[in-house]
Amino acid sequence: MAKDSKAEPIIEIRDVAKVFESTTASRVTALEGCNLNIHDGELVGLVGPSGCGKSTLLNLISGLDDISGGEILVEGEKVTEPRKIGYVFQQDTLLPWRNVRGNAEFALEINGMEKAERWEIAAEWLNKLGLGDFYDHYPHQLSGGMRKRLQLASVLSTGPNILLMDEPFGPLDAQTRTLIEDDFLKLWSEAGMTVMFVTHDLAEAIAMCTRVVIITARPGKVKSEYDINLPSELSTTDRRMAPGYQDLFTSIWADLREEVGTQLGS
Repeated sequence: MAKDSKAEPIIEIRDVAKVFESTTASRVTALEGCNLNIHDGELVGLVGPSGCGKSTLLNLISGLDDISGGEILVEGEKVTEPRKIGYVFQQDTLLPWRNVRGNAEFALEINGMEKAERWEIAAEWLNKLGLGDFYDHYPHQLSGGMRKRLQLASVLSTGPNILLMDEPFGPLDAQTRTLIEDDFLKLWSEAGMTVMFVTHDLAEAIAMCTRVVIITARPGKVKSEYDINLPSELSTTDRRMAPGYQDLFTSIWADLREEVGTQLGS
């Protein structure tokens, strides 16, 4: 989905800085002078060298961490505290003592939704994500791909307008990862969510996202942005073979490689 340059951004990142202080008197500037606008319905991929502040930026947007300088606006409101934004972490966040059904409806339960209503919503997402036959299973009985699908179901069941994803598919094997990427893109298209997607995999970012943003080596800031216009009806595998994909990959990698080289001191 192409962004509408005339529409108000749903997320505005204005000259944002983040400095981490420690008791040993060391000071790390993770982000500095970071500016970025995200528009409604976009799926924006953030790529950059390790430690450049990609995950930190997601935490600042969600209000899980405090901004050191600048400001972030989400849906027109300045972020000053944790917000109700969907967040899919790389690490497993499932509750081992709750079964699939219990995990999928947990966030709705915390929000005070009645049992019958929350189960109806959770069941809908479990079925969409291929877990309809596993309601009574526990996390340890599921494969890695199924656990990730359950994690997605538990977040998507809350109906987030904005979804932050921090390397969500990184731990999965290649085949499982491709299937989940395709399933997620279908759900994103149907729900019309706005997504910020952190990944170290440039190929994944180009195949999945509507825009790819390069973050510089630390201190991180936006270096460049690339609109991705690959055919949306194609699977992520087919997009990697579509005309224009290789040119995009070559151009973006050349840009990204400079930052990776800077981090490595080359």
